[in-house]
Amino acid sequence: MSAVLEARELSARYLEAVQPALLQQFELLATASGGVVRLRELILSLAVRGHLVRQDPGDEPATELVARIFKQKEALICAGIIKRDRPLLPIEPEDVPFDIPKAWCWIRLGGITNYGAPKKAGELAPNTWVLDLEDIEKSTGRLVHRARRAERPALSDKNAFELGDVLYGKLRPYLNKVLVADEPGVCTTELIPFRCFGDWNPGYFKVALSSPMFLEYVNARSYGMKMPQLGTDDARNAVLPLPPLPEQARIVARVDELMRLCEALEAQGRLEAEQHARLLGTLLGTLTDSSTPEELAANWQRVADHFDLLLDRPEAVDALEQTLLQLAVRGLLVPQDSNQEPGVKNSHRSLTTAEEPIGEAELPFDVPANWRWVRLGSQAELINGDRGKNYPNRAEYVVTGVPFINTGHIEPDGTLSQDSMHHLTRAKFESLRSGKTRSGDLVYCLRGATLGKTAIVEYPEGAIASSLVILRFKESVNRKFAYLFLTSPFGRELIRRFDNGSAQPNLAASSVARYVMPLPPLEEQSRIVARAAELRRLCADLRQRLAASQTTQSHLAEALVDTAVA
Repeated sequence: MSAVLEARELSARYLEAVQPALLQQFELLATASGGVVRLRELILSLAVRGHLVRQDPGDEPATELVARIFKQKEALICAGIIKRDRPLLPIEPEDVPFDIPKAWCWIRLGGITNYGAPKKAGELAPNTWVLDLEDIEKSTGRLVHRARRAERPALSDKNAFELGDVLYGKLRPYLNKVLVADEPGVCTTELIPFRCFGDWNPGYFKVALSSPMFLEYVNARSYGMKMPQLGTDDARNAVLPLPPLPEQARIVARVDELMRLCEALEAQGRLEAEQHARLLGTLLGTLTDSSTPEELAANWQRVADHFDLLLDRPEAVDALEQTLLQLAVRGLLVPQDSNQEPGVKNSHRSLTTAEEPIGEAELPFDVPANWRWVRLGSQAELINGDRGKNYPNRAEYVVTGVPFINTGHIEPDGTLSQDSMHHLTRAKFESLRSGKTRSGDLVYCLRGATLGKTAIVEYPEGAIASSLVILRFKESVNRKFAYLFLTSPFGRELIRRFDNGSAQPNLAASSVARYVMPLPPLEEQSRIVARAAELRRLCADLRQRLAASQTTQSHLAEALVDTAVA
């Protein structure tokens, strides 16, 4: 039996016994956006509320367990092994977030544990386990790396911990990093090791400290903006539900069982996503391998036959849209008209200012007979942003005036954001030596993570930052066709080809001028632009429908979870 099927069987037995209403909706919970994360939260919420396993009337009540722990704590104080700490406030009704089973009780974390009084590490042997916060996976608490002192020398103060201690990540506690030590070791001071003064199950305390209840508590009390952390006093005063000791063990066993289910579901989801991506890639690949519109029509039918299955997630729609862009710039989206004259006369000899001929090795695909391959620099003037003393700085921006474009203003759909647009005074704009835009220009990013971002300028005049270049095309080029090409996978591949390879991605305007671009007759460019716009609107509509469906599914899942823990 596979791990997924075994985990499902285990979960079904639990759900039938404890949460029968959830059994019917389990698939919804698992497949909703963020569903496995929500399942983990649900499991932990049910655990600390006493809804995960049945109570046993024969268990010793938690109040007797706590009384015994306090006696053991007092004995340690009298023996001088630990110091007497400051008394904690009694637990009031308003401190309790929800009802718990009769045999349970509420405790403050610092009342029965030594949280906040860790033992400092002494001399370390080469094979000592040295634990860093980054070694613990967020949310799940899984150990992802185990380092020894020989690999990671202890260069600063460390806290020592013993087998069975709970280690809580107080730095950025929203990451929810909690671990039970399976051997002694030392850890960074960002982790707080603690243990109970008497009988306890450390696995249950890991469950409680990982639960949404505790996460809500620490998020409300963490301090620090960039690197928030939970203060010791707030942690010690945290109120936790405590079950009888035998029930703690049953809860831990059931949580472990269900967390294995979550891991299996995640593995299944990754496998399904990989299989889906391979299938989608294969079928979309048949489209881009088409050499004629007729062949494309036949291959498209294969995609259409599996449309609902293939395009059931946003990333699949993104892949389809990129395929459509490839088809557009190859001349396969609209019928050809052999009577139309080429937009330019020269073939394979379109020249840049350096008069560099186009070699056969530079041509990524064949184009229709009346298309021509051109260098971008032969069809457009490239104008850099002003880099001299007149280059505007942020202090000289004004609320209104001449628009000043930087990479942050370029939207993914090729438009320019107006809401956050900077402006220059008229005097500053007139003093610029270069980088002045006109309506119809394209602006193209040359540097950084936004390398290749492109937009069409629609307003009469403006200016650009030095990280952009203006592409001012001749009348033989439809600006929107040029935009399609630059944003297509073929255009993006040119970025990788001409990137200078430095630590920060960077292009020279002279390199962009060398781009090789397919150029159809002007009328066909217009037909391609219109058809691509139509298909991209359909893609946008499909994304919106998928998003609405996922939102509805997530809302249903949240409602089920809320019902389960109410």
